Amino acid sequence: MQWLGASVAWGGDKVSEQVVYMNDSAVINIENWLCQARGGNADALGRLLGAYMNYLKTLAHAQMDDRLKRRVGASDIVQETLLEAHRDFLQFVGKSPAEFSGWLRTILINNLKRAIECHLMTAKRDMRRELSMEDLKGRADQSAARLEALVAAPNSSVSSGILRHESLIRLSDAISRLPEEHREVIILRHIQGLPFKDIGVRLNKTSGAVRMIWMRAIEKLRETSASSTGR
Repeated sequence: MQWLGASVAWGGDKVSEQVVYMNDSAVINIENWLCQARGGNADALGRLLGAYMNYLKTLAHAQMDDRLKRRVGASDIVQETLLEAHRDFLQFVGKSPAEFSGWLRTILINNLKRAIECHLMTAKRDMRRELSMEDLKGRADQSAARLEALVAAPNSSVSSGILRHESLIRLSDAISRLPEEHREVIILRHIQGLPFKDIGVRLNKTSGAVRMIWMRAIEKLRETSASSTGR
C-alpha cells in the first residue's frame, strides 16, 4: 500500500486536504472469499469476516459518543456483529463486496441501536421513540462514504471497484494500528468530518495542537505504508 501524502493549504480557518491511499500486493481477495463463502466454504467465510473487523471498528467508533464508549467498547459491538453475520450469512442475498459491506453495516447499526437503548436510555423510555434507525443508518453510511473517499482507486480498470474496496480494508487496518490519540483525530477529522476547532473542544486541546496531532497521524500512516512495502 502507498500513501501519496497529505496536501494542506492553510487559508484562515479553511484547510484543503487530500489523503490518498493506494493498493499494494498484500493478499486480500474479498471477491474470491465472498464467492467461496457463498458456495459453503467455511474457511473463506472466516477470512472474509475477519478482513472487515477493523473497517467495522472504525465505523462503530465514529458513531459512539463518550457516554456510550464508557459503557461498551467498539470491539464488543463489532464482535457481536461478526458473530451475527456468521450465524446469518445464508440470509445475505447480494453478490458484490459493496453489497456485503452494506449488509454488515446494517447489522452493526442494529447492534449500535441496541447498545444505545440498553446503556443510555434505560431510564428514559420516552426517548426511545427519538432513536431512529434511519438516522443511525444515515450517519453510518456517511461515515463509510467519507472513509471510502480517502481511498484512491487504480486508473481505469474493469476491476477497479473491487480493488478500491480492498484498499478500503487496508486503510481501516492501517488506521487501527495508529496510537490512540492519532487514531481519534483521524476518525474525528476524516470519518466524522469535524473541523479542527471542534475536535479541539472534544479533546480539550487547541485547534493548533490538533492540527499537529493530525499531521503526525498522517506521517504514521505513511510510515506504515513504507514499512509494508519495504520502501
